[in-house]
Amino acid sequence: MAKQGQSTTNLEGLTTAAREATNATPAGKGLPPVHLWNPPFCGDLDMRIASDGTWFYMGTPIGRSALVRLFSTILKREDGKHFLVTPVEKVGIRVDDAPFLAVEMRKEDGDRGRLLRFRTNVDDWVSCDSAHRLRFEADADGGLTPYLHVRADLWAKVTRALYYDLVDIGEERVVDGREMFGVASSGEFFAMADAAQVRAAL
Repeated sequence: MAKQGQSTTNLEGLTTAAREATNATPAGKGLPPVHLWNPPFCGDLDMRIASDGTWFYMGTPIGRSALVRLFSTILKREDGKHFLVTPVEKVGIRVDDAPFLAVEMRKEDGDRGRLLRFRTNVDDWVSCDSAHRLRFEADADGGLTPYLHVRADLWAKVTRALYYDLVDIGEERVVDGREMFGVASSGEFFAMADAAQVRAAL
């Protein structure tokens, strides 16, 4: 018997529902249209995405990357909470930080100058532009953690190694009358911090 507030859905049932939802998506149309689905909430599942991008089910890491990839396609965020959604049910999961991790970056020449493209830990490629912005959150130790907007209200935390790569290609620009240090991609400028603070830290 499931505890109150706990979903009776097991991993096998959720996997089957996710596969059916994905298979119903027209070929070449990309991800399932989770934004169109509004099924009943079926409780919370004992699933967690750790800050390093590892998915856990009942405290055990999900070792199959294909399964993690499948679940990532039916992920949705509403009112600050994360859910796995199919056309027939919605279950809550825990996310320690961001649901995705940006693990690789490529610099390309785009129509609007340099274009930064990021690969997530579930093998999605995301171009950094006005629709997929970088934001920088202050850490408790005074550092910064970058996040990349992937889709809807879902973000990827950029790894520390890639953060240093961003700093290496950073530049100073005046934003709203202030000198800011940041990085440019696809004609957009994403400010990291006050330029004077960055100069003092280097």
